[in-house]
Amino acid sequence: MLKSRILLIEGKRTDHPSFAAGLTKKGYLVESVPSGSAALNHLESVIPDLVVVDASSMRTSGKRICQALHEKKSSLPVILVIDPNSDPNDNYGADTVLVLPFTMQKLINRIKHLLPIQNDGGITAGPITLDVTQKRAICDTKQVQLTPRLVTLLRILMEHPGEVVEREALFREAWETDYTADTRSLDVHMSWLRQAIEDNPRHPRYIKTIRGVGYRLDVEPAIKNKPRK
Repeated sequence: MLKSRILLIEGKRTDHPSFAAGLTKKGYLVESVPSGSAALNHLESVIPDLVVVDASSMRTSGKRICQALHEKKSSLPVILVIDPNSDPNDNYGADTVLVLPFTMQKLINRIKHLLPIQNDGGITAGPITLDVTQKRAICDTKQVQLTPRLVTLLRILMEHPGEVVEREALFREAWETDYTADTRSLDVHMSWLRQAIEDNPRHPRYIKTIRGVGYRLDVEPAIKNKPRK
């Protein structure tokens, strides 16, 4: 699996910690540049998966940099890092604003949420892509994190697109048990899955209840990639 490429824009301040080492340690391919103009030059030859703009390290609001990045490539995910005296509501087109101080894990969590799903680690059925490893799903333009059990339930449905999967079979595999006398918890989890995936959970477009039988994922069958073990 290819490493996700992150472009880090940060100034060289001795009193300001760099995020480069922490991101590299987490397995990302990090390319660091000291300014917005250097970032734009970099984008002429290499398009990263995500950009982190550490405006605080450059003693700037990050406004011009974020706007320039958006003009250059509007679909590029951007995380803006600002100091405590800045207004977090001024995102300047960034997808996420983080106010210092924060932990490296918080930055990693935001990055994971914004990065596109790697197809070689996922399953695709219709407009839904599920990354089993990262426990993330994309439905149309909506991207969500899922619990392990919701990942299992969605995976089962996606492996049988357009087919009715019986309640007992879903419960048996997702809960890893042969006891299927009480499947009420399955209904609760399917409700949560609808809330995560559907635009209107009360009138689901994709996850349909087949009364007295089970559930069906209403999407066109597609070639599926098996998740990596």
